[in-house]
Amino acid sequence: MEPTFEKIAVFQYSAEAMIVKGRLEADGIDVFLADNNTIDTDTLVSNAIGGVKLFVRTADATKAKEILAEISRYAVDNNGNNIICPVCNGTKVEVMSTVRDGKGLLGFFLGTLMLGTLPFLMKYKYHCNDCGNEFEMK
Repeated sequence: MEPTFEKIAVFQYSAEAMIVKGRLEADGIDVFLADNNTIDTDTLVSNAIGGVKLFVRTADATKAKEILAEISRYAVDNNGNNIICPVCNGTKVEVMSTVRDGKGLLGFFLGTLMLGTLPFLMKYKYHCNDCGNEFEMK
């Protein structure tokens, strides 16, 4: 017997999943989210439980995957142009956050655990999915 639902995407936060859910529903595809309420309650458990899972009916999976492929998940500059990798000139570049030093690590723990805020001392870098290069932009 063929499964009724198929998982087609996983997201770190439910806000990302809700955007994609709205896009798929606009095209007439029923979407079901799993673990979004748990992650909304405590975002720190997202990696532990595998993120917010987005399911569609098996019959709609192919169409949903095509729609997801159209949605760009890659980094853009302030003018909406794709960020270009300096090594391979690829455009499949994502933004990643990193903690570089003790001050950043201390800020991360104090900000998230004690104050319940987002860390402000985080550094960001870019990761190219084409060649694996990691780089910074000024």
